[in-house]
Formats: sequence, structure tokens, C-alpha cells
Amino acid sequence: MFINVGIYDEVRKGTDKVMGSALFEIGDVLGSRGSVKAKKLRKGGSVYARVVKAPDTPSSTLTLGMRGVKLTNVDGFFGQSDPFFELSRMNQGPAGESWQVVYRSSHIPNQLSPTWEPAEVDLNRLCDGDLDRSIKVTIFDYEKSGKHQYMGMFETDTSSLIRAKVDGGTRDVKSLDKTKAFHVTGKKKKKDYGKIVVVEATLSQSRSAAPTSTEQYPQAYVPSVAPIPIPFNPQISVAPPQQSNNGPSFVDYILGSCQLSMCVAIDFTGSNGDPRKPGTLHYLNPHTTERVRNDYERAIMGVGSIVAKYDSDQKFPVWGFGAKYGGQIQHCFQVGPTSEVHGVPSILDSYRGVFQTKLTMSGPTVFTEVISLAAATAQSEQDLAQTRGEQAYTILLILTDGAVTDVRATAAAIQRASSAPLSIVIVGIGNADFSAMQHLDDFDANNGAKRRDIVQFVEFSKHRDNKNALTQATLEEIPDQLVEYFSSRGIKPTLARNESQFNIVPDEFNEEMDVDLSIDFNDEGEITLNDDDEQGTHGLYLDDSYNGTNYAGVAIMPPPATAPTYAPPAAYVPPPY
Repeated sequence: MFINVGIYDEVRKGTDKVMGSALFEIGDVLGSRGSVKAKKLRKGGSVYARVVKAPDTPSSTLTLGMRGVKLTNVDGFFGQSDPFFELSRMNQGPAGESWQVVYRSSHIPNQLSPTWEPAEVDLNRLCDGDLDRSIKVTIFDYEKSGKHQYMGMFETDTSSLIRAKVDGGTRDVKSLDKTKAFHVTGKKKKKDYGKIVVVEATLSQSRSAAPTSTEQYPQAYVPSVAPIPIPFNPQISVAPPQQSNNGPSFVDYILGSCQLSMCVAIDFTGSNGDPRKPGTLHYLNPHTTERVRNDYERAIMGVGSIVAKYDSDQKFPVWGFGAKYGGQIQHCFQVGPTSEVHGVPSILDSYRGVFQTKLTMSGPTVFTEVISLAAATAQSEQDLAQTRGEQAYTILLILTDGAVTDVRATAAAIQRASSAPLSIVIVGIGNADFSAMQHLDDFDANNGAKRRDIVQFVEFSKHRDNKNALTQATLEEIPDQLVEYFSSRGIKPTLARNESQFNIVPDEFNEEMDVDLSIDFNDEGEITLNDDDEQGTHGLYLDDSYNGTNYAGVAIMPPPATAPTYAPPAAYVPPPY
């Protein structure tokens, strides 16, 4: 899922000016440290995006009735203000805390002691269901031009609103109980800006759709006094993730301290065919372009980029199996000049580089060693993460033509690895008989000792032309597998970490991905997206290919400063080219 964020300079009597835009993919943001990602704008400045989990507990509706008492008139000597109010929720972001409007009432004409119609607001939208979370009530004087004038505000929380409720049956403001009224404050702290009395504040089960105000205001509305972010206090703790009655979810762990890592294993057995001959699975066209790749390359970029979005440091071990070096068969050898490569395009480069080494594509097809190495690596990273009060989980991506030699031995290796924080995605390349791979996916406790289901099989040819289907097939079981591993061991999600703990490096502006968009309305009232250049070449660009353009400009995060607690079995390192 992509979200385009546009920034505009509002022009009251003219067309709003585009300041820039940034395109974020939810997977990229969720996989970044602290679930925060930043991008630079073309004309300067940066945009920060953060993914937060929507409350998964049943919400209630707050019915709130309020009356104003002697509010300050801001309409001059010859008129009276037309007050309306807004309810705003507090959000935590990279710059600290800020306010977001979630409800706006209708206005009451010419009345400084107004009685507004009761507001009905979904409690999850207002405060994530937290009755003690700060909310803000702001009063404005309505103007047809949209230049509404600020009349004052007060901060409170839902619990305080409920406790402040008094009998509002009387029409006489003088006889109204004001002992629990909220004092409205304005630009001058010492001045009396009036009071707000709560005459109704009840909670009830939410309706299927959140109610909205009956009055429509201009879309370009911005209060004349904009909400000012509160300076961030690093001592303020972040609330723990809310969990449903069914226990924590995948998002709970990812929004906490759980870091996902990916390692890749590639099949170099002879059953793939001679890579020098067109039509074989490893064929490398010497005249290739960025748009012409074999299925292994397409799977690396397609499936690899899907899983890699959740890997925060973008460093991946890449292994091969099924080839001979110096006449000796190697069931697990290092692909590329280093033990880890940076970014998915580097996986592709390392894969291509293997064919420049003195390898002999051979057999048999054996997964057991790469599975054992991945399991040891995964356990080592989790043990290290626990010493820091964090969590780690690893995904092994195996690319193979499907002709596995010993299904029982492979199943036994998977059974042993099921005790590690590991998921295995096996991607079938080509059109071979993948029944053995499907057997590994379906292998469960009935086939042997009790174990966690950690295998997902994906037949690449069925999904290679549909990225959404490929994404769904790849990630279908991983969230449940991760949750099952941690929850079965009593390991709960950690507190959601505040972005101020990270050095968030904004990605550079990407000409292809981050396109400035202007929004306009045609004669029929439909929204249209206008190009911002004379040639009309710009538009919303959605990368639905497998060519890795998403990874241009990705900021590489530093590796852990502490070495793993123990070294897993090492992969064979081929001699230099």
C-alpha cells in the first residue's frame, strides 16, 4: 500500500502552491526502526511518516454536550461571535507532540453563551480508547470566508469531561451550575475568555460508522491560530501497545523492539540447466537490460524486496547450495565477496557474480545446511537482542527449482529449526513438480515430533505477473509464525519506542517515486491530479515491477555495536574470482 503525502502553501485568494510531496509504502515505514521513515522534499525540508497500530479493542462512543458561558466576543462592536468547537487528539511524532482535529461542531449564530448539539465521537479516534489521554477543546468564531477567528481553548481528558458533567436542564445561564466548568484560555493568560460547562458526557457502544458533523466547512479551512506542537519531553513514557483479548499481534511486536532480518539461499544445482543456454532458469542474457531478467533474478527482486521491507538495517547474508568448488560439493557457500550485502540490488549483483567464479553446477539438492545455519544465526541474534531488552526474528528465503533430494532429511532439519525464531519461505522457480515442496509446507506434528509451523511455499510462476498476489502468498503465514514463537515462550511485545531514540536519516528525494502533485476540481466536482511540469510527464508513479527502483536512496542503518554471543556454523567461502 502506498500513501502520497502532499505539502501545500495555502493561498486564500488563489491556487494553493505545491511545496512538495513524498510517496511512502507502508511496508517500508513499518520495517524501519521505530516504524518511522523520512523523505526529503525536492524544494527542501523533510516529511516524516510513522505507522501506529489502530486500537483492536471494541470502541465506545462519547456523547458530549457542552454549553458556553460568557465567551469572549471577537466579532467587533457591532456583532456577536458565532461559536463552534473542535475536539483534537494528541499525537506523538518525530517533532514531539502535536494535535489533530477529529470533530468539528456546527456553529451557533450570534450567541456568546451557546448550547451546542451533543457531539458523538468514536473514542478510538479521539484518544485510542484511553480515557486519561489528553484532548483539546478549541472554540472559534465561524466566518463564511473560512478565516475563522480563535476564541480560546482548554485541555482536558475524557475522564475529566465525564466527571465535570452537571445538570444542564435550565435555560438560564445564571442558574447553571458552574462549579465544575472549564475555564477557556486565550492569547492573554490573565484575561477571562469565558467558561465551558459539560451538560452531557456518556459512553456507549460504538455504531458501525463514526458520526460526522451536519455542517460542511470549506475544505481549505485552517484556523487563524494554528495548533502549536508541544515541546517534546523525553521523560514522557510511551504507552504500551494495546492488545486484544486474543493476545498480542504481529504489529504489536514490530512496533515494539522486534527487528526482522532476512537471509537468502539460492539453488545452484545442475537441474537448473546450463546458465549459458537461453531458456534455462539461470540463463544470464549478455545483452540484458534492467527490464530483462531470468526468473531467479525476478524472484530475488520480487519476493526479496517484499520481505526486505521489514528488515531495518538492509544487510542480508546470501548463501548458495548445490555447486562444486575444486571438485568438492558445497551445500552452503557464501554468495558474494562479503558475508553480508547491503540492499536487495546487491543480492542480485552477488548472484550474478557467482557465475564468474570457478563453480560447477552439480547436485544433489540439499537444504539442510542452509536451514541449520539460518536457525543458528536466528537464535544468536535473538540471544543478543535479549541482552539489550529487545527482540529479533529471522526469515530465510530459499530459491530453488524444486527437485529436493531427501525430503525426510529436510523435514527433520525444519523440525529442529522450529525451536529458533525463524520462518522459512521456499520459492519454487520454473515449472517443475513442486509436490515435495508442498509436502514440506504441509508437514506438521502428525509427521513426527511436535513442532512449530515455520515453512511457507510459494510457486513463483503463479504470481510473477501480479505483485499483490505475490506479496499475499509470501507474507501469508509469517505474522502468525512470529507471534506463535514469542507468545509460546511468554515473550510479550516491548513498549513502542519513541522516534527520539533514533537518528532518523531522511531518504534523498527520488525523482521517479516522489512526484509533486497538485489537486484540483473539474467542472463536475471530481478531483483531478495535475502534472507539475509543462510536458505533463509527471504523475502518480506506482512501482509494480520487480526491478528494485524502490531501493534508490535507502539509508543504511548501522549494524549492532556488539558482536553475536556465539558464532553459528560458517558457510563455505569460495576462492577469489
